Amino acid sequence: MDPLVSIKDERCTNCFICVKICPVKAIRAISDSKAPKIDENRCIGCGDCIDACAPKAIQYRSSIDDAKTILSSKEKKIAITSPSISAEFNDITDYRKFVAMIKSLGIDHVYETSFGVDIVANKYMNFFNDFKGRYYITSCDPVVVSFVEKYHPKLIPNLVPFVSPKIAMTKVVRTKHKEKINVIYIGPEIASKDEALLYRGDGQIDCVLSFPELRHLFEEFDINENNVDFSVFDTPLGFKGSLYPLRNGLIQAAEIDENLLTTHVISIEGKKAMVESIEEFEHNVKVIHRHIHVNYGNSLTGPGISNKGNRLFKEHLVIKYANKRISNFFRAEWYQDLENYSLLSFDRKFKANDQRLPDPSEEEIQKALKLMGKKAEDTSDCNQCGYNSCREFAIDMAKGIVIPEMCSTFALSHSKTFNETLKELNEKLAITRQTLRETEAKVKTEHDSARQASELTNAMLEKLRAGIVIVDYKLKIVKANSVFCTILGEEAEEISEIIPGLVGADLKKLFAPDIYNLFSYVLTDSESIDSRDVIHKDKILNLSVFPIINNQVAGGIIRDMKAPEVQRAEVIKRVSEVIDKNLEMVQQIGFLLGEGASDIEKMLNSVIKFYEQEKRTK
Repeated sequence: MDPLVSIKDERCTNCFICVKICPVKAIRAISDSKAPKIDENRCIGCGDCIDACAPKAIQYRSSIDDAKTILSSKEKKIAITSPSISAEFNDITDYRKFVAMIKSLGIDHVYETSFGVDIVANKYMNFFNDFKGRYYITSCDPVVVSFVEKYHPKLIPNLVPFVSPKIAMTKVVRTKHKEKINVIYIGPEIASKDEALLYRGDGQIDCVLSFPELRHLFEEFDINENNVDFSVFDTPLGFKGSLYPLRNGLIQAAEIDENLLTTHVISIEGKKAMVESIEEFEHNVKVIHRHIHVNYGNSLTGPGISNKGNRLFKEHLVIKYANKRISNFFRAEWYQDLENYSLLSFDRKFKANDQRLPDPSEEEIQKALKLMGKKAEDTSDCNQCGYNSCREFAIDMAKGIVIPEMCSTFALSHSKTFNETLKELNEKLAITRQTLRETEAKVKTEHDSARQASELTNAMLEKLRAGIVIVDYKLKIVKANSVFCTILGEEAEEISEIIPGLVGADLKKLFAPDIYNLFSYVLTDSESIDSRDVIHKDKILNLSVFPIINNQVAGGIIRDMKAPEVQRAEVIKRVSEVIDKNLEMVQQIGFLLGEGASDIEKMLNSVIKFYEQEKRTK
């Protein structure tokens, strides 16, 4: 599965705002990298980096495809929505239209989490009333739970051991529907996407959609309030659980005393407040003597909300929606449902996942300060890096979270050197450009010459009456003239109109083995074959093959022996060869006859001479 939050390198501008804003330092800046890197194990899913990223390079894991798969299935489909819909979908005139729009996607039943809030709130009330000396941190917000598990594991025993309202509502729905169902939760917290992965069985959520993702589905399926009728949420319905998106909404739903003089619960919301309150709770809980209800604040302003800002207006919409629901509420029926479903198990356990980085040594901190251009006695903390002091920045640099380029003092001190280096580079670049222009001019001239030579060669090949073909070591045609295509036949001529010169064609597919093997022989042995008669289909061809580049390129000259001009030339050539050969034989015969006559003459003279001598002696 993809990580909950990821960075698109191609969009990142390396402004490092995400590194600065992350409350748990889960994003690392890396020198010479296209973008910072998110450590999935350290991330708590708050999504602050997503909202802070101006170029929209950071995104959360999409569940749209998973939702489409569920919507296309034949099994019953259930949707559970967060009470934050009142703040998100204020553009829809009536919540009953909103319910109908969700059902138009193919959802069979739509429930609101507010009843799950009521159940959990009731559990909290009983839990806090049964006080046994230990103070607790509420565990409704998955961001808060992840923060404690990863960065304050000692406080795990102080987390209230109950599931979140969305999981509680899922248990209620799966208990009500005995058959197999698929559950889709719709809400503003992207951390719920990972929270849902922790549960199976009656607490299993099959898909978590953010509000922007739900809007995307509405748009894709062309669903709006103008083409749907009214519909209502399925029962059981919530009571004051509709106030859950507010900072103290859970406490209001539990009807826990909030009088500052007498209450035992403090409500806290926001990134800074969450970090500071939990740290203070760990160190001073013995003095504070309060339970703390902590929310990160994503129910109205998180990355899963489409409409950013206007928090007070959103709180007004939540309260207005809750009042409207309560005005026509059947409290007796609600109480009966609360008693029935409260018998289910809503307990949960937490697991330590310590992601705290070890503190660097003083030597490593001083080394980082020195790299930043700071001295030990230097206290000029400009705070432009987002840290309270240069030492804090140096500590994180020693931990490998930030890089010195994020320090403005470091950047300024290196600007002069950078400008000088840039000047030198510009001078070298100017020289390089001039050299490049000269090289381009030379290459252009050579290219023009090569083009002219190629055109001249092609023209000469086309003027020849013989077929010319040039092939490479794979017997692929490099160049061929039109006469060669004509010799091969109409099919080759048609191909040549699309691919001039049959460039790239395989010679093995054009000729029989006894012909293309001659080319293979020449390419292998680099020896020429002169005037070899071969038969191709119904044609008698005269073929000469010769190496052009040894073992790499070979050329062939092919003539159709039935062509009239070839026949005349060949007859004259071969008659001339016969005449020349016969003349040579006549000369040899004459020479031999001459030698024979001379020998006979000598023999006869010897005989006459011998006869005369015999006559005289008698």
